[in-house]
Amino acid sequence: MSWSEQSRVRLENEHVLLTPMAETDREGWREQAMDPEIWTHFVTRVEDQASFVRFFYSSLAASDSGQRTTFTITDKASGRVAGAMSYGNLAEGDRRLEIGGSWLGHDFRGRGINHWAKYLMMRHAFEEMGAERVEFKTDVLNERARRGLRAIGATEEGVLRSYDPMPDGRRRDAVYYSVLGAEWPHVRELLEEGPRFR
Repeated sequence: MSWSEQSRVRLENEHVLLTPMAETDREGWREQAMDPEIWTHFVTRVEDQASFVRFFYSSLAASDSGQRTTFTITDKASGRVAGAMSYGNLAEGDRRLEIGGSWLGHDFRGRGINHWAKYLMMRHAFEEMGAERVEFKTDVLNERARRGLRAIGATEEGVLRSYDPMPDGRRRDAVYYSVLGAEWPHVRELLEEGPRFR
């Protein structure tokens, strides 16, 4: 079974439920995604209903085609959609993938949801898919994301300058982080203790 197929699973614990995104998730996504603060460091912007529809359906098409697997994150405490997160850049031959496209609505930030979603996705990548490297990247200016990645045990590797264009015309520098297969047992233990950064 290919990584594209192996990645399309339901992941859950007592805190969060991650399910491969579907058409029926649209209203839950819309409720959270209309917050402009989410998109400050993204290469795309959701500013109105039209841009949300484009974003949702482009995400769904990429997920359905196997290009990436995007999960809808549901907060178990409230039963509400909290945001989304994806497996992308599935380099199966190299046993390497990226976890990215991470965003949460305002009500769900700082509550450990990002922590538990990344934990479940890393656990599945390392223990079920056989990954040897899980990588993350973010805008070098995104201090919240960078603190969050350090808090989940990811190692900062460096900055790729002028990596990609932003909607405002700036070219962002992308900073890379990773967790390796050999590091996973220690990182798993750290994550299972619960969120350290809220």
